[in-house]
Amino acid sequence: MRWKKVTMLCAALVLTAGLTFAWEPPAKAPNRNPNAAMWLSIGHPALGEWYNAGWGGWQNCNRKKFFLGFIPGYGWPGYLQVRSAITARRGGTW
Repeated sequence: MRWKKVTMLCAALVLTAGLTFAWEPPAKAPNRNPNAAMWLSIGHPALGEWYNAGWGGWQNCNRKKFFLGFIPGYGWPGYLQVRSAITARRGGTW
């Protein structure tokens, strides 16, 4: 029974690592205003990066950062809001 759990855990880790290395974030859309991206991220974390990625659907949005932005004191206002604004100002997508 113990070996079965260890095997399943190892398989899950290998699958997760494979998916992580195969995934690529979306490319930055050209001609984006870095100040607008910064202010969008100040409004809510991840919006500025989404703007830099060219909006689009959920595939262009950092969903983890977006939903963590709803946590008071961490997301908005807080640490994540500041980090997101800095990333967006530098032109990052996520």
